[in-house]
Amino acid sequence: MKYFTIPELIRSETARHLDIDNTPPASAVTALHALVDNVLDPLREAWGGPIRVNSGYRCPKLNRLVGGTPNSQHQRGEAADITVGSRSANRRLLALIKRLDLPVDQCIDEKGCRWIHVSHRPGHNRRLYMIF
Repeated sequence: MKYFTIPELIRSETARHLDIDNTPPASAVTALHALVDNVLDPLREAWGGPIRVNSGYRCPKLNRLVGGTPNSQHQRGEAADITVGSRSANRRLLALIKRLDLPVDQCIDEKGCRWIHVSHRPGHNRRLYMIF
């Protein structure tokens, strides 16, 4: 983990405001390390500038409150929503993810590239790209 930290990947303003304990189990921490090592750090290295994590790990209660899907990979520490600051820059970041052929399970353009959802599963990654 060169560019990202576990505290950054579990931080949640919603959890803080609602006093929700968003501490991940050990299995989710292991998955977060794999996400960073295989996707986020190589992406940050290639991008050459900061990438902000909007949402990483979410405990089940937090996931429900923010409208996450019941089977969200965020709950397992396998996903992060990221941005580089603008829709146009996020579109370039999305193109870079695809060009680098990073081992993503899913890469989703969220809400017209307001942010990008990336996930990584230990083992098999489907490399699903959902671009709208």
